Amino acid sequence: MKRCTLLIFIIFYALIGEAQAIFITKAKIEFERKVNVWAGLPSSMADDFKKAIPQYKSDFFSYEFDNNKAIYQKGRESDSKNMFGAPASDNTVFTDLNSGKYIAYKNIFEKSYLVEDSLKNATWKLTGEIREIAGFKCHRATTIIFDSVFVVAFYTDEIMISGGPESFHGLPGMILGLVINRLHSTWYATKVEVNSVNDKDITPPTKGKKITNSQLGDVLKESFSQWGGFADRNFWAIMI
Repeated sequence: MKRCTLLIFIIFYALIGEAQAIFITKAKIEFERKVNVWAGLPSSMADDFKKAIPQYKSDFFSYEFDNNKAIYQKGRESDSKNMFGAPASDNTVFTDLNSGKYIAYKNIFEKSYLVEDSLKNATWKLTGEIREIAGFKCHRATTIIFDSVFVVAFYTDEIMISGGPESFHGLPGMILGLVINRLHSTWYATKVEVNSVNDKDITPPTKGKKITNSQLGDVLKESFSQWGGFADRNFWAIMI
């Protein structure tokens, strides 16, 4: 009888623990985006550039969500000594997973654009690997975007929203880690504050000229037409 009672208590508390872990529907997540600014430098300027600029540029972003609406935007200032400007450092992305739409503010050469479009769907492949990020068990997944850009994501099913940094989404939980080698960039959650969100703060940006994602691509192609191969990272960093 005692063994039966003990077993019931163990199952009961295990279920409580699991329920507490997987039903986070409202939180604020801080991401650190780290860019290797040395990567892809033309050989003619690489040596001088490496002497003057640290290898990595860090920026912090805040991702706040309440159920299926979220806002990703610039967070606290980095204490990084690297003052080199990385692309898309002031992106703001509002996503509504219920409607499948997003609205994003993009600043391109001091011109402001407001991109309104449907969320981009990716075909994710789950790999079975696991790692811990910001205290959460995360599962590895991969996909290819824009036909050739390979992406690795780490998501947790303990946070219910199917979201992620920038406009990434579509996994069975929240993406807390993102690696895009083509952009020499990583995004990793540094902390998760549960329920510390005011839903009135989750509102779409309104500043900028309204365009679609396809039109944004045309703007970037024209803007970077004289940059050669060095434009690649900047183009995709802004498009995501």
